[in-house]
Amino acid sequence: MSDIAKFRSEIKPTWCPGCGDYGVLNSIQGACGDLGLDPKDVVLVSGIGCSSDLPHFVKSYGLHTLHGRAVAVAQGVRLGNTDLTVIAAGGDGDGYGIGVGHFIHALRRNVRMTYVVMDNQIYGLTTGQTSPTSAKGAKTKSTPQGNVENALNPLAVALAAGASFVARGFSGDGAHLTDIMRQALSHKGFALVDVFSPCVTFNKDNTFAWFRERVYKLEEKGHDPANLGAAIQAALETEKLPIGVFYKNPRPTFEEQDPGMTARPEPLARRRLGPDASVWAATLEEFS
Repeated sequence: MSDIAKFRSEIKPTWCPGCGDYGVLNSIQGACGDLGLDPKDVVLVSGIGCSSDLPHFVKSYGLHTLHGRAVAVAQGVRLGNTDLTVIAAGGDGDGYGIGVGHFIHALRRNVRMTYVVMDNQIYGLTTGQTSPTSAKGAKTKSTPQGNVENALNPLAVALAAGASFVARGFSGDGAHLTDIMRQALSHKGFALVDVFSPCVTFNKDNTFAWFRERVYKLEEKGHDPANLGAAIQAALETEKLPIGVFYKNPRPTFEEQDPGMTARPEPLARRRLGPDASVWAATLEEFS
């Protein structure tokens, strides 16, 4: 039985009423509770933006970092203490704009952590400018005559970069999104969960109703998440928008392969600082 109450923070969310991020928050809390995690063993790391307030609203350890740097800092947290469950959270502007470099290299590096992107196709915190995932032609404060750039496809980028787990959810379907989160948190590697999370204040195009007319669940169509070609094909769909686990291919994590990480069984955070006596003796012998 889920113990979601353990992850309810005393700080109440401050998002606009109806914001899709409420659904993301509930799904993370629910997944953590379902998996029996302990709040003291969970760390939420965020960047800057409306969605990046999320660590304040979860009863766990949290770190509010710089714009676009959540993934970089979250990797450092995980490598420092591999006993922790690490979740990075942010938005499409934060993660796919200024943070896209960290995003791509984290995918190929495969540090074990979960990255949740609340993708609302707009910059919400700065009141409605075009973001990397805004549709071509979208009229915003920064593109009043229509966006002339093609939208970034984060799932296709992730698959091409060698991701080991790629999923997409919809904050309007809480039960389905919670199941995706459970799978992501259980995955032994870097897990991307892109979430259609509508901004009810500044994006009047990509609304809950708009998504409900277009989304469908991959598992109901018999999708095989082990098939990379099928995952890429699904990621490129635009008329209908698939949600669910696109791709899952467990492979060795960075932690399991790096010599510095595997030299001793205990996490880096619990290791004694400095060389031990045998190293000092060998060094003195070398230079004597």
